[in-house]
Amino acid sequence: MDLASNSPFEVRDARFLSCIFPHESVQQLWTGARWCEGPAWFAAHGTLVWSDIPNNRMLRWDERNNTVGEFRNPSNNSNGNTVDRQGRLVSCEHLSRSVTRTEHDGSRTVLADNWQGQRLNSPNDVVVHSDGSVWFSDPDYGILSDYEGRRSDSEIGACHVYRVDPHSGEVERVADDFDKPNGLAFSPDESILYIADTGASHRADGPRHIRKFAVEGKRLKPLGVFATCGNGLFDGFRVDVQGRIWTSAADGVHVYHPDGTLIGKVRIPEIVANVCFGGAKRNRLLVCATSSLYAVYLNTTGLP
Repeated sequence: MDLASNSPFEVRDARFLSCIFPHESVQQLWTGARWCEGPAWFAAHGTLVWSDIPNNRMLRWDERNNTVGEFRNPSNNSNGNTVDRQGRLVSCEHLSRSVTRTEHDGSRTVLADNWQGQRLNSPNDVVVHSDGSVWFSDPDYGILSDYEGRRSDSEIGACHVYRVDPHSGEVERVADDFDKPNGLAFSPDESILYIADTGASHRADGPRHIRKFAVEGKRLKPLGVFATCGNGLFDGFRVDVQGRIWTSAADGVHVYHPDGTLIGKVRIPEIVANVCFGGAKRNRLLVCATSSLYAVYLNTTGLP
């Protein structure tokens, strides 16, 4: 099937056609940030919360009236966000070097700020398992400069991936062989955890890929590299109900079949940092791209 020359969709594999509406276009919903990150959709009230990291604030877009306002200012240079099974916001904060949860009454609970007594670097992205455990990446981007946090030395001396136990609150290291672990997401049945490594951001020969792990209770079994980014770096990403990965890249959103094939792209006019599914039917891809928030309707839905 031939798409219009101005279509935002780039078909690499015929399987991509079942995911899209060829006539759809990408909408710019808002602009005015320095670096948009961490979109989190709240279905109960039809709003999206996301981070503007360098400006030390979180923003909120209301789908009902297409308005944007500040959700939290200051935000401790928040980065990645997600929503847990109880509808609470879970955030990674560079400045406080912690993972926090915003309770229904607005209070803030610290879920993790150290590992074995050493302060975390700057938690980056986070996902919540159905058993209530919180899994997050901890690269050092927030302590490399004062732009997205505060310049500081790493107490741990490396960048790892961690799990917070839902019962004891213990912070356990689950992966220790990453350069700069970044975005992460579970497969629909939670048997697989995908984790991006963006080490090439500071080292020319560094990794620019997503790795795949089998989830075995509290442990991860490496299954190798899932995909390597051909344009820029993979940052944040989400998985749809069919197990396809929708991931950020320099030229837009890259879409991978669970078998690792790049099946298509959604072109975005700015470097993309992260995405999530939203809207009443979870069929609207919401894209955080550098200074702006974009959206496009798809013929698939994101995981609830």
